[in-house]
Amino acid sequence: MDFQLNETEKLIQQTARDFATRELAPTAARRDAEGTFPLAELKKMAELGLMGVNVPEKWGGTEAGVVAYALAMMEISRACAATAVTMAVTNMVAEVICKFGTSEQIQRQVPRITSGEYSCGAFALSEPHCGSDASALRTSARRSERGWVLNGTKQFITSGDHAGVIVVWARTGGPGHRGISAFLVEKGTPGMSIGTVEKKMGLKGSTTVQLVFEDAEIPAEALLDEENRGFRIAMVALDGGRIGVGAQAVGIAQAALDEAVRYSRERQAFGAPLANKQAIQWMLADSATELEAARLLVLQAADCKGRGLPFTRQASMAKLFASEAANRICARAFQVHGGYGYIKEYPIERLVRDCRITTIYEGTSEVQRMVIARSLLDNA
Repeated sequence: MDFQLNETEKLIQQTARDFATRELAPTAARRDAEGTFPLAELKKMAELGLMGVNVPEKWGGTEAGVVAYALAMMEISRACAATAVTMAVTNMVAEVICKFGTSEQIQRQVPRITSGEYSCGAFALSEPHCGSDASALRTSARRSERGWVLNGTKQFITSGDHAGVIVVWARTGGPGHRGISAFLVEKGTPGMSIGTVEKKMGLKGSTTVQLVFEDAEIPAEALLDEENRGFRIAMVALDGGRIGVGAQAVGIAQAALDEAVRYSRERQAFGAPLANKQAIQWMLADSATELEAARLLVLQAADCKGRGLPFTRQASMAKLFASEAANRICARAFQVHGGYGYIKEYPIERLVRDCRITTIYEGTSEVQRMVIARSLLDNA
């Protein structure tokens, strides 16, 4: 068992850390307050190789591996969780196309993602009536003389209004997961429009929108992999996506712990720094311990995926523990700040809001427990 990073992983980690410190952290509060999408920053991230960390070099990726991707996500999330979620989804879309796409699909889409020609990618699975139960989706795709026609509505689509390419799941067969296919839909497709732009509690520098398809025509070659085999693609993508969310949670939690340590050393109470109080020290100690456990779980899941080993259970464990631990760490850091934690002048207020979603998207904590339990019982 080797806990040392290789040179490539160290380089990616340092590159992400330097960029996050220089470009993202100073503007994170303003991005949150104004709800501005980080177009310029995402372009720079693509130029640094952060939009295709685990994508082969021949398609413009960094080909640095899954552990490197998780490390980069932690660093970007530590500075700006809203930018990190766009990075996560974009990397996931690029990987999905590389794994399931034809050579023509890969050549057309992936270099545009990794180079920054596309600002980002998007992943359109959820619908207004179904989130966790993806097999119940109603968006339909029917064959036409020129390819396919999409009808339906997608809900809670990260970066859906900015994405150059969107992986869209639609029903092409009967009920249940066996009748679902996946399609690559490009920005500007006639019949596709943006519905509601959600007003959110956190991650305000990331857009979350409805996508509406009204007789949207797409070519036959937009079909990803085989007809009626799209559900499998979604499950594979979500497994990898959970590593990304776990890494995001670790990054947010690290930022919260940093703020708690800094504030407790500076704030005077009863004639001494808060950091001298045992109650505060125990909060910091518990947070640091949970944070390290979360980090190791995420990196273990990333290593399993990178080695080609089964990683579904590991990804769910990492996402479950990291997201829930991060919320506890943010809550403790908030408490350390006292009344000032409630004031927008201090970063912890934003971190608490940004962190909350990590227990929900890419599968709620309850879904992760189902996945873990099913794995245990099936292998008993």
